[in-house]
Amino acid sequence: MQAGDLVRIKRASIGVPMDTLGLVEVKLKYIGSTPEALWQVYLLQTGMHRRYLSRDLEVLNASR
Repeated sequence: MQAGDLVRIKRASIGVPMDTLGLVEVKLKYIGSTPEALWQVYLLQTGMHRRYLSRDLEVLNASR
């Protein structure tokens, strides 16, 4: 996953339903000792910016 990828949110949260589409903006950091990255995502339906773990995102269209 990298900046510019189109993703689907796999986990619902407050104000963001499951299957919401978004664009990955930037990888912020790794969490602890696990290889889990934290990503900032621009949500297309709401125009908000949210942070998600890699496991909560599904890549639909990877930018190259």
